[in-house]
Formats: sequence, structure tokens, C-alpha cells
Amino acid sequence: MRPGRFLLAVPLVCLLETAFAGGPRIVSYEISARLDTKARAIQGSETLTWLNTSAAEVSELRFHLYMNAFRNDRSTFLREGGVPDRLKDGGWGWIDVRRMQIAGGADLTKSIHFVHPDDDNADDRTVASVPLPRPVKPGQSITLQIDFYTRLPHVVSRTGYHGDFYMAGQWFPKIGVLQPAGWNCHQFHANSEFFADYGRYSVTLTTPSDYVVGATGVLESRRDDAAANTTTRTFVQEDVHDFAWTASPRFLRIERTFDPAREVSARELAAYAALEGIPEADAALQPVRMILLIQPEHADQIERHFRALSTGLKYFGLMYGAYPYRTITVVDPPFGGGQAGGMEYPTLITAGTNWHEPEHTGNPEMVIVHEFGHQFWYGMVGNNEFEEAWLDEGINSYSTSKILDKVYGSWDLPVRPWGLPVARWAGLPRIDWDQANRMAYLFLPKSDSIVRNAWEFYNGTSYGLNSYMHPALMLRTLERVLGEPVMARVMRTYQQRWRYRHPATPDFIAVVNEVSGRDMKPFFDQFLYGSNILDYKVGDVSSNKKGKIYESTVKIRREGEAVWPVDIRIRFKNGRVENRQWDGAYRWVKYEFTGPAAIESVEIDPEHKLLLDVNFANNSYRAEPVYGLAVKWAANVLSWVQNLLLAASSLS
Repeated sequence: MRPGRFLLAVPLVCLLETAFAGGPRIVSYEISARLDTKARAIQGSETLTWLNTSAAEVSELRFHLYMNAFRNDRSTFLREGGVPDRLKDGGWGWIDVRRMQIAGGADLTKSIHFVHPDDDNADDRTVASVPLPRPVKPGQSITLQIDFYTRLPHVVSRTGYHGDFYMAGQWFPKIGVLQPAGWNCHQFHANSEFFADYGRYSVTLTTPSDYVVGATGVLESRRDDAAANTTTRTFVQEDVHDFAWTASPRFLRIERTFDPAREVSARELAAYAALEGIPEADAALQPVRMILLIQPEHADQIERHFRALSTGLKYFGLMYGAYPYRTITVVDPPFGGGQAGGMEYPTLITAGTNWHEPEHTGNPEMVIVHEFGHQFWYGMVGNNEFEEAWLDEGINSYSTSKILDKVYGSWDLPVRPWGLPVARWAGLPRIDWDQANRMAYLFLPKSDSIVRNAWEFYNGTSYGLNSYMHPALMLRTLERVLGEPVMARVMRTYQQRWRYRHPATPDFIAVVNEVSGRDMKPFFDQFLYGSNILDYKVGDVSSNKKGKIYESTVKIRREGEAVWPVDIRIRFKNGRVENRQWDGAYRWVKYEFTGPAAIESVEIDPEHKLLLDVNFANNSYRAEPVYGLAVKWAANVLSWVQNLLLAASSLS
């Protein structure tokens, strides 16, 4: 058929080349782009084929034009988040669609207009609507030819330039996601990331020849033009929902291969297969080409970068299924370009480090493992980050914490004046991930529920806590309630079932209920959709001697509004132990005992399942004081204060 014509109704598997595990590929992008280093701009042309998989005719298309968030100070993004000085000083960025035409058909350019579905900001230009002369019927596709010009901003919020470093993220006209309710194509908000359909990208990039380039996908071809001093590279990747790239003449490019035969022992493979209840063959991993683009001044950290990346490939693969792509690229932004760091794109992530970064600080290892994890949560399981960020950031934070605890353990407090490891020299307590997530959650435990549109949280801090740390802590609690083997099967089932698709929160809950064989709706109603806090407290404890017998009473109180069954362990001075479980429904419960010994201690949640309990200090009672406890509490308080500072800095 001639490209660009509306297709006649044909079986879906014939559209857009092939179908894959997640269903038909809905989009196909062929993009040709040239980097203009003098103008800090990209000249681009794009051929987009989009398939209507809905049951309704579509008479309008909607596009994200993310770069217009940085066009002026009137965009919704900058109204919400403030205008950085680097933009005010001439670093504005924007995207202009200069031509949009149905291939071989009508020119749509003049019909493009901007809409603002989330607010009343008529000045926002991050969403474009394009009426069609004829509707696209169910099962049909449309091909558009688009010319665009993107002026990159001085690096801000994941994209832009700094000196001769370029990070091109969200740089091309990108079609929204059609759902039964209509187009899901939100404006670009200060507290939001992205949502798009899966498909195939073939992108040709032309840059100065001395620039080192990294991009989503596999390098298919390279062509040098000596006369123009340019190099043209073509990258191709299927079954992804975005494409990003970077370029700089300063990058050191190092390539290695992740070899499962060397990285994963037979014992480890068998252990994970048994934990997840799958055959060993299904747990097997595959080789991956690892590409590192690092700043020369960070060359002494090359081994650390590769170890962290191998750690991600190994353990995310063992936990959730093999990484399916052939390459993964890690980008190290330069000093001053940190706004491009700590971000994920399909098969390409950005990290970030300092010229002198001691080990055991959590950086760059923490960033690399976390951002690689997004290849699974966001990359392969493509939830809507505008509306349910926790399904990406929260699940990934939970997954990351398990891996980092296993491989790296706790890390030093971030007390490093002039880069010196003062925390280690002073013997200050170290941080583990449950502590970090817990302390961050305690900063604002009742600010919002976890499930909420990203731009509707109380503030940016609440968005961060309730998208990252709070859901990670919720999932750690769920793991302890269900048991690690059950949770391992839950997470792998969810990851495999929803690869290359768009799950929502009810889909995750359905997998939990199915795999666990339990109705966990009460748990999620309270701790996912609700914002009530969990807090159980040891109330009155008494042991009164009457002759040779003690009459003992224990009262347990529910201080918070959330209700969940809780275990109580009562120890007596003669070694006797009584265990009880309270449903927590009423405000308090009383237990009475008689026996030859007085109560020695009372402990709520002795197995520490309920990490969401906001006050561990009131969870225990001892008849005799433990003098060493004061020292321990002082150390913990110091650790938690540092955790709080770390959490606050990570949300900036």
C-alpha cells in the first residue's frame, strides 16, 4: 500500500509490521534529526504511523509538545515549579511544528491548536490538538509526515544543553495515548513524568564528527561526511515507548558485555527459581551490551559504574525476568549539567557523580541501580506516570531497596564537607533502606494518599514522598504480611503479565489477590487509597502480686485511624511467653493473665511486619530499664535526622 493512506480494515497483526507479547505495536516513528550546536537546536522530520486499536472512530489526534514547557514563564510547568535562573538568562527552549501532513494527503499544519485539559492556562502549549479531515476507523492506521524545530533549553528537568553536552529528552512531537474515555494526553507538569504507547523507533541523528553519541536502541549504521565534518548514525529499537539521546565531544565511551554465565551462579539461579516457583530455564538471563559514556574526570569510577549496572541487570533479571533488549547505556552528565542526571529512558539512563566520590556513600551506585530498575517499572510495564506515579517510582524504589540492601548494604550518612568522609571517621551510624524510606514517610505521613494525579499532591515534597518512599514502605510492609516467597511471586507475575502494556492500580491489586489467595482490599483501601496513619501503642501494664500469684493486665491502644491486625508478645520474668493477635478494630484491647511471675516486657509487632507504624517508640514496654537503650536511641535519632535531610535533598 502507498504510505500515508488510510488503510482498509485488515487484521491487527498485519498493522505496523508485527504484533508482540503486549499486543499490536500502536506507533511507529521514523525520525531524522540534525544537531545544530551553534543554535543549540535540533532540526527534525518525523514519519509517524499510528494505529487505532479502540472501538470508536477517531476524528482528532493529540500530541505532547513537552519542550514548550520551557518556552516562557507562562507554561503550566514553570508556573507550578518556578523559573530557574538558567532559563531567565537566555536558556529558554521550545518546539515548533512547522509542517504536519497526512502522507500523500491533506496538510494539517494550519489546523493545529493548543489545548489545556488539566487547567485553565491558555498560555500552556505542551498539548496540541489536530482535527482530521476524515476519522480513523477502528483497526485502521494513519501516517503523518511532520517537520519540527526544537530549541533545547539550558539543561533543566531532564533535558537540554550545558556547554558542549546535550541531553535530548522529550524532544519530538509525541502522540498521546488513546483510551476508552478519550485521549490521555496531559499537559507537562512540574511534578509529572510520561506516558506513551509502545512501538518501533528508527532514528537517524547527524552531529559534528567529534561528538560521541549515545541513544535508545541499537546502532544500526554510521556514515561519516568528511567534507561537512558530520557523522550520521541510525538507532533502531522495537517495543519501547520513547526515544532519547545524548551527545558530547568529552565523553569517554567504554563498552562491556554483561555475561550471565559469569555473573550468575547455578546456585543463585536455582534459588530465585525456587523462590518464585518457576523453572530454572525461565529464570535464565541473557547477555547485554553495556555502554558507559563518562566524563574524563570521573574515569576512576568506571569500575563502580559497571558493577552497579551489572548488579541491576543481574538482580532485576532474576527477580522479574530477563532484560529483553540488546543494549543499555549509562550517561554521566558533566559538572553543571546535573539537571540531566538521575533519569530513565528506554535502554538509556543518566546517572551522575562527583569528581571525588568516596565509596559507601550510595552514589553513583544508588542512582544507577534505581534508574536501571526503571527499565522494568516504566520501561517494560508502562503505567501512566501522570496519574499513578507510584506504580513506577514506588515499585521501583521498593525493588531498588531490596537489591541495594543485598549487594551494598547500608551506606554512610551524607556528611562530607569538602568531600571528606567525616561520617565514617566519626563512626556515625549508617543508613539502610527501610530506615531511609521510613524516615522520609514520617516527614509528612498524612499529606496525601499514594494514588493521586501527580500535579494534585499537596506540594512537590508530598508528590515525592508519596510516589517514592511511602509506597516503597507500603510494599515492604505488604511483603512482611504476605511472606517473601508469596511477594516474590506477586511481583514477578505482575511484571511478566503486564510487560509492554498499560496497567493501573486495580490490575496490581488483582495480581496480589490472585497470587496470595487473599483478599487484600482492606490493606490497599487504607494504605494505598487512604492517608490514615497506623499507630499501635502499649498502654497500661500492671502485675499485682496476690500471695504466690501475680495478676497481670496489658492494655494495647490504637492511636491511629488505620486498622490492621497486629501481633503482641508478652514475656514474663520466669521465661513464659504469651502471643496474641488483635484485630485492632476497637480503640483498645485488654489481656489478663495469672501466674507465678510478673510481666517482664510487652512488644507490639515483634516480627516488625508493620513498617508503616508511625511510632516505634510506643510499641514496647519493659519492667526494668535498659540503660544502653538511651545510647541506641540517640544514634537512631541522629541517623533519622540525616535520613530526613537526605530525603529533602533528593526531592529538590
